[in-house]
Amino acid sequence: MTNSTYQYHTLPSGLRIVHKESAATVAHCGIIIDTGSRDEQTDEHGIAHFIEHVIFKGTTRRKAFHILSRMDNVGGDINAYTTKEETGVYASFLPEYYGRAIELFGDILFHSTFPLKEIEKEKDVVYDEITSYLDTPWEQIIDDFEDQLFAGHTLGRNILGTPERLESITREAIFAFIARNYHPKQMVLCSVGKISMKRLIRMAERYLTTEHSFEKKIPRAPLNQYLPQKRIVERNSFQTHIAVGNRAFPWRDKRRATLALLTNYLGGPAMNTRLNMAIREKYGITYNIEAQYTPYSDTGVFSVYMGTDPTNAERALHLLHREFQHSCHKIPGSNKLHIAKKQFKGQLAIAQESNLMEMLSMGKSVLIQGRVDSMEQLYAQIDAITALEFMDTANAILAENLLSTLIFKGSEQKP
Repeated sequence: MTNSTYQYHTLPSGLRIVHKESAATVAHCGIIIDTGSRDEQTDEHGIAHFIEHVIFKGTTRRKAFHILSRMDNVGGDINAYTTKEETGVYASFLPEYYGRAIELFGDILFHSTFPLKEIEKEKDVVYDEITSYLDTPWEQIIDDFEDQLFAGHTLGRNILGTPERLESITREAIFAFIARNYHPKQMVLCSVGKISMKRLIRMAERYLTTEHSFEKKIPRAPLNQYLPQKRIVERNSFQTHIAVGNRAFPWRDKRRATLALLTNYLGGPAMNTRLNMAIREKYGITYNIEAQYTPYSDTGVFSVYMGTDPTNAERALHLLHREFQHSCHKIPGSNKLHIAKKQFKGQLAIAQESNLMEMLSMGKSVLIQGRVDSMEQLYAQIDAITALEFMDTANAILAENLLSTLIFKGSEQKP
């Protein structure tokens, strides 16, 4: 199947392919897997992320050094990531090395041996990653905030795991998790580069087939009830860190585009966002304030983060809620909404300039909704948003009785 930009195909194994031909000098290709930290069982916390590390540590055909050198030797790059709902392995390279990259994907995904020595060594690496993260309150607060929103649910747990759970991960547990979650039908091969779809399919048929037997994927646990709450945690830091937000719309919700626009208007990357102008520029009581919306398959998260001096925390929080209420009760004027839409579309276009980011986005889109929306389709969705829909969405997410708050309270003693 094809459209003017994206081409699609499904292998007999169920593995899906999405490709966009490009004349660019560098090609990008990856495999996105429909599994992440929320698919872990209670005693597996952190294993999805740990597997992302150890799949590079040895296969039936290669040792760790040869895996890392396979793309490095031709000037390419290979990397991986884990989120709460997906795992990705991807590479960037000159187009003539497509076969090399896809063969390597198949090797590490279907033929990894996970040597015990490498597992124990990588535990030290991930332990350092965890401790580094714990030393970074502006990162930790977002994870802890999601844990607060989804209390008791796997979607709320952080991706890295804990030192205690990390130590308990075994080789057998790794194989068991892969058997449940790494079936080809749960994978999407995504590509942006100078290669025909026909050649790409042939490579996938050759390198991404496996005779392995797989177990049935355990269904994701249904969401629990959301109860807004406010928590204050004492931290040994000079800044107070604040997260405020709510559960939000899932990926397939028709209001997703409206909430994305609202999020960008409130606290996107531009310097003239509503929150930056109203709190940082007007009063100078925060260095960094930003809004974020993350849609998942069955829910989502909207949050605003800001860091401030402990003596200004109460005032900053008051100003934030005042801006939320403004969005809830005042319909934006046509000119203001028009500017917000233009800004958002421009930022989307700039982000799409990166073929690597587009390739990863293509894979995730096919994984969740079976297709990729073109830029023209995204623009049309944004242009169709009305002022009333904008305000209704604000009320659905930003109403004060729906919001949760997490505060990492810093010391009021000056450094």
